[in-house]
Amino acid sequence: MSILDHLLGRPLATAEEGEQRIGVSAGIPILGLDALSSAAYGPEAALTVLLPLGLAGLHYIGPIITLILVLLFILYLSYRQTISAYPNGGGSYTVAKENLGIYFGLMAAASLLLDYILNVAVGISAGVEALVSAVPALQPYILSLCLVILALLTLVNLRGMRESGNAFLIPTYGFVGTLAVVLVIGLFKIVTSGGHPTPVEAPPAAATVAQVATAWLLMKSFASGCTAMTGVEAVSNGVTVFTEPRVETAQKTLTVIIVILALLLASICFVCVEYGIGATDPTGNQYQSVISMIIGAVVGRNWFYYVTQGFVLAVLALSANTSFAGFPRLCHLLAHDDFLPHSFAVLGRRLVYSTGIAILSVLAGVLLIVFGGITDRLIPLFAIGAFGAFTLSQAGMVRHWLRAEKKSPVSLVINAVGAVATAIALGVVLVAKFGDGAWISCMVVPVFLAAFVATRRHYDWVRKCIACPRPIATDALPQPVVVVPIKGWNYLSEKAIRFAMQVGDEVHAVQVLTDEDDSGEVLQGTWKMMVEAPLTACGRQAPQLKILQSPYRSLFRPLYNLIIELRDAHPGRYVVVVIPELVQEHWYDYPLHNKRAIGLKAALFFWGGSRVVVVNVPWYLEEPNPAPV
Repeated sequence: MSILDHLLGRPLATAEEGEQRIGVSAGIPILGLDALSSAAYGPEAALTVLLPLGLAGLHYIGPIITLILVLLFILYLSYRQTISAYPNGGGSYTVAKENLGIYFGLMAAASLLLDYILNVAVGISAGVEALVSAVPALQPYILSLCLVILALLTLVNLRGMRESGNAFLIPTYGFVGTLAVVLVIGLFKIVTSGGHPTPVEAPPAAATVAQVATAWLLMKSFASGCTAMTGVEAVSNGVTVFTEPRVETAQKTLTVIIVILALLLASICFVCVEYGIGATDPTGNQYQSVISMIIGAVVGRNWFYYVTQGFVLAVLALSANTSFAGFPRLCHLLAHDDFLPHSFAVLGRRLVYSTGIAILSVLAGVLLIVFGGITDRLIPLFAIGAFGAFTLSQAGMVRHWLRAEKKSPVSLVINAVGAVATAIALGVVLVAKFGDGAWISCMVVPVFLAAFVATRRHYDWVRKCIACPRPIATDALPQPVVVVPIKGWNYLSEKAIRFAMQVGDEVHAVQVLTDEDDSGEVLQGTWKMMVEAPLTACGRQAPQLKILQSPYRSLFRPLYNLIIELRDAHPGRYVVVVIPELVQEHWYDYPLHNKRAIGLKAALFFWGGSRVVVVNVPWYLEEPNPAPV
């Protein structure tokens, strides 16, 4: 079994794709982790903005979360409609492209790709911050921990859809279960204490002297809290991964995800208000996540605290899996339409789009390094892409229902309300976060659009260049001129010469000598005895032997010049360069042999012109000495 088999598992046949489809239980960890985990950092992001208000900030978090929940419900209804209308995958790109036009579709795709990349970085960094809250000694290693988790996530996703779902099943349900237990206990204590619960471990005291709440500050808090809605579109993007009936399965999965997320958000908000838990400075030495303070206040810092924090860490870090499922599929659609390199459309050995997974990992890693793995620095960039995609998707669905043969007024109204609500939210998020870093997101989207257009223009140009509207030309089919570089007379040379004589009737065997090399005369004598004499005896024309001198010890340049001279001297013929090469049995043998042939092939590939053809003739070292054939 190879190293790849150990790391990624055995290659899967295309016929096994049906076995990789998932149901509701697996769909939640694969496509719902982003949405569910945002409950752990969405309310905290809103509370962090309210830090200048001190204790008074807790009076505003309730209305802000309520507004977010209303918007979440509208999105839920809207995406149920999208799943029904696009059973083959109704992602924002597909919906906007088919109903609003290709450029709106590309804008949706660019927004969504940006959101996926940021989701990976934010999810992992938030997970590491949860770990640091439990083990403060790890704070100096935040970035290193982020990159290690990113590498592990990449490896798991390269193993395939079903395996990643199985790997994330226990962390997902452990997170929901343990956090639900904490919140239920907290709510019970609130009710039984008449609204004045006593925390087991008191949260850090908030400032009592605070500035006055302004509309701008509340708007920024809402914008940061909207990060709790990222990932809602993931199920509609991935309808095709579900088992039949896939529309019904996808809608059930979306319903479960939204219900759990709404309950978590509402409960976290209520417990924070009643226990007096606000955010702490994420860059300070005394930082604690809001979830950590809730668990400590409700049940204390006992074994259950660490179990719950462990699941929070796991789910926050693994929430990036939603992006690892969605990003490659969106890249596949774009590549299919020629807006990304075609390698993005190729299924890998485990029936996942490996190129998309690898690129997502690299981009997220760069983002983590640039921002030091600090969630609070990444949050201002977050949600811009998600709400841009939300708005274009809902607007596309409105156009879809207006053009549909079977009108559905209820569906039209739902998507219209969704389009208006998400557009307003997008405007608020843009205005509130622009100066804090959202301008970076606004610049990235046009860069993506330019890359899409440039890629499509390239593929269109290539199609025009290679288009052949006529039948194959039969007027002249001259034999090519064949060039065989050789070092001396051996089995490599013999195999290459024999092949070259079957390709063309004019064969040039070429040896390049340096000033220190005196083997030219030896090869001339060997050539007459081993090549010319046997071929002449059987009535065949022997290849010409050319020995070139290289005063500057370069074996490459004289050979390249000869090939170009032959090409120019025979304007109506191909020049075929037959290169004999050793193929080692073990990878560790490769450094023991020079790789000059690679440089020659590269030069001829880029600068040889359309009439120079390179052919490799391999000689396998384990191959026995053959009899002539």
